[in-house]
Amino acid sequence: MTNGQKQKKPDPCSFVIFGVTGDLTHRLIIPALYNLAASDLLPDKFCVVGVARKRMTNDELTDSLLKGLKQFATRRVDDAIARRLLECVTAIEADPSDPASFDAMRERLDKLEAKRETGGNRLFYLATPPSGFLPISQQLARTGMFTENGAWRRLVIEKPFGTDLKSAKALNAALLKLVDEHQIYRIDHYLGKETVQNILVLRFANGMFEPIWNRYHIDHVQITVDEKLGVGHRGSFYDSTGALRDMVPNHLFQLLSLVAMEPPARFDAHAVRTEKGEVLSAIQIQSEEEALRNSVRGQYVTGRIGDVEIEDYRKTPEVRLDSTTETYAALRLVIDNWRWAGVPFYLRTGKALGVKRTEIAIKFKQAPFAMFRDMAVDQLSQNYLVISTEPAEGIDLQFNTKVPGPAIDIEGVEMKFRYKDYFKAEPSTGYETLIYDCMIGDNILFQRADSVEAGWQAVQPFLDAWKKAGARGLKTYRAGSEGPEEAEALLTRDGRSWRKLA
Repeated sequence: MTNGQKQKKPDPCSFVIFGVTGDLTHRLIIPALYNLAASDLLPDKFCVVGVARKRMTNDELTDSLLKGLKQFATRRVDDAIARRLLECVTAIEADPSDPASFDAMRERLDKLEAKRETGGNRLFYLATPPSGFLPISQQLARTGMFTENGAWRRLVIEKPFGTDLKSAKALNAALLKLVDEHQIYRIDHYLGKETVQNILVLRFANGMFEPIWNRYHIDHVQITVDEKLGVGHRGSFYDSTGALRDMVPNHLFQLLSLVAMEPPARFDAHAVRTEKGEVLSAIQIQSEEEALRNSVRGQYVTGRIGDVEIEDYRKTPEVRLDSTTETYAALRLVIDNWRWAGVPFYLRTGKALGVKRTEIAIKFKQAPFAMFRDMAVDQLSQNYLVISTEPAEGIDLQFNTKVPGPAIDIEGVEMKFRYKDYFKAEPSTGYETLIYDCMIGDNILFQRADSVEAGWQAVQPFLDAWKKAGARGLKTYRAGSEGPEEAEALLTRDGRSWRKLA
């Protein structure tokens, strides 16, 4: 992400994917690698190593990855580029329950790297369920494959990183006995989106915004990640996870930290990640009673989204018939520091909603209306700065202006900026920047252990309170709606309201 680095190619390396036969690899990782190859941003000396529990040939793996690439590519696939990328694919069988398989894997990697001249640099990408993170890492450490002797070794871990504060601390502690913090890249694909990265530029490269980015001028902040899809075939995973665990400590808190962090002393990974960790640790830790008052949890029931009927969440395969797992969560948080004292942050996320939308809406305080005292204040448009990542990446500024004509009529208007209109950028998966940064060793977009734990610490009271409450307080909402009606009360009691999504 550092200015100027995007033009250089990464060092030669082996890209080792655990879980190479899985959905994540086919849907996102390989298409992202293809896009990097198409932009000439992969190393000249490079190889992809696919690690699976079952034996498969190189040709079988290559055919599978090529099929996935053609299905999920974000742009037209050039056969020559795809062939050049996939000709370096090697399949390796390894299972953490069989230590000998990792000894054999090390020998094969050593020989492959000598042949490919990758210099011993290795990126280990764990595209596996969380249960595999620690066993795989233990075997990599035991066999010395994390040891950096003149070559770099990096470990990429997907979310979720823990399921609560206790498990996150335990996982961090266990991993840090095996590998150094600077080698760990905790990946969150939301941070690969251009608009999310642009929050830092918007705030700190424009003199018009930072002076008003505080409690004196901002009334409140809304962060929304709404999805139209239901749980689908992920019933077993989702019913043990829920909306809060799945989205808030990672996606939503990453957005919150970028919006609320203090200016870093310099634009490097240590400074930026330190400020992000500081603001997350400044989120007020609520009592369980406060957590119940400052949250809404809901579960969808049968409804329609367009022409598709979504069945009741509890009828989803592998979901308990008496499940109290939330598919919608809304929180009211405050940050205990000088910049944000008294400014509430409202977060909401849910499944099976009427609109797919990810946005940060920053509501500025109303101007004094003494000049326009004859006009009802509620007729004036509210001043919002809206940063959107889905369905379209862009930034909107909402303000009031005079309607043409002799009378003083005021109307709200919007200035709209869209990435696709201005930059004509090729569609991407969101993983390209993150994978590239892993290869060049820039971890500015990745969570550090302290940030992970600070995030879980902030949500732990909600997890505990909801678990104790059980079915009590769990609201329902119709699939295709805006979510539980009670979520509106979270803001109306403060004299505010959610932004209407379109």
